[in-house]
Amino acid sequence: MRVKWVVGSILFIILYGGSVVAQTSQEPLTLEESIKIAIERNLQLHSAVEEITASQFREKEAVTNFLPLWTGQYSYTRYNSPVTVGSSGISSLGSSGSRDIFNFGTTVSQPLFTGGLTLANYRLGKLGVDISKTTVEIVKRDIVLQVRALFFNILRAIKFRDVATQTVKQFEAQLEVAKAFFEVGIVAKNDVLQAEVRLANARQGLVKAENDLAVAKSSFNTLLRRDINTPFNVVDILEYKAFPILFEESLEEALRQRTEIKNADFAIKQAQESVKIAKSGFFPTVSLAGNYTRLSDVPGLHSDLVNERWTVQTLATFTLWNWGNTAYKVGESKVRVIQAQDSKNQLIDSIILEVRQDYLNMLTAEKNINVAAKSIEQAEENLRMNEERYKYQVATATDVLDAVTLLAQARTNFFSALADFNIAKAQLERAMGRMYP
Repeated sequence: MRVKWVVGSILFIILYGGSVVAQTSQEPLTLEESIKIAIERNLQLHSAVEEITASQFREKEAVTNFLPLWTGQYSYTRYNSPVTVGSSGISSLGSSGSRDIFNFGTTVSQPLFTGGLTLANYRLGKLGVDISKTTVEIVKRDIVLQVRALFFNILRAIKFRDVATQTVKQFEAQLEVAKAFFEVGIVAKNDVLQAEVRLANARQGLVKAENDLAVAKSSFNTLLRRDINTPFNVVDILEYKAFPILFEESLEEALRQRTEIKNADFAIKQAQESVKIAKSGFFPTVSLAGNYTRLSDVPGLHSDLVNERWTVQTLATFTLWNWGNTAYKVGESKVRVIQAQDSKNQLIDSIILEVRQDYLNMLTAEKNINVAAKSIEQAEENLRMNEERYKYQVATATDVLDAVTLLAQARTNFFSALADFNIAKAQLERAMGRMYP
């Protein structure tokens, strides 16, 4: 039996072990996958999408104002003395008749002319739908930028941790060399102490780098709306790719594609429709109404004593004097149009400045990449030379330790510039109105 159990276990591992490992192993997140997850789960985007539905309901509500309105009423009245219902209506009969009267009425009303109020309200609702849709696109682009920035910050933190780890190893190696030299009497105790102090500082730097990486990952999990402690790795895309578009072309694309400018145009149109709504108060409203009424002394309105009547009526309503109320509303609405136009011009100015700043930041980071890359080569050569000189006691321990520190700083500067470049490029593409890339 034991042999069968062992064989069965081996077969299970062979057949299902691979799938179990595949399920437990975690593939590193790509930037594209991260963006997809964030867009699917972001609550701000969800609210913006729901606002489209709300705007569509407001638009449909405005459509109903074009259609006839049907109302009805049913009432019960008790009189102090008996009355009767006849062709001429309700009349008193003294001691005969009924003191309870029931009345049913219904009206169908169709607006014929509202001075442009109904049409302007419909256009206002339709523009609200357009604004809601463009707002969704704005939120999506903001989410993409947040994901890209945090993604590159994680890669920066990973590189900083790697540099800190390598620095600790180099100081450990130097400490071993110093101890070996001290044991044979080549160097003084001070060299060992210096190496120990530098190693302690490097280990503190490694702890901070690991903490910064954990914080960056927690922020990323929060953005993706996952458990804050969810472990994950990311695909290393921290590299330099030159941006192929000049500033003038970037600015032209931004002014052509930014959905915020479209939103500003919609806001201006809404303000113009509000002027039309205010002006409708200068015009009469004309409507066609049909009425039907039925009176009886029983709740079901089917007794012998019944009075019924129907009418068709055309009604025009004028506002003869309202102390300038309508004119004041028109004046305020016209001011809102001017303010909406000013807001659009301010938005364009801010977009131009935003593109300019992001483009310059990208160029600055690009230059720093080249400088930092050269400094790494120089720092590596400086460390090699000082280590060789220290072996022959031509250089001091301080020279070697300083060389290790300089190399770590050069590598940190390089990865920082690389991350800054990618983040600045992401910000520039967002300023240009692009989604991704």
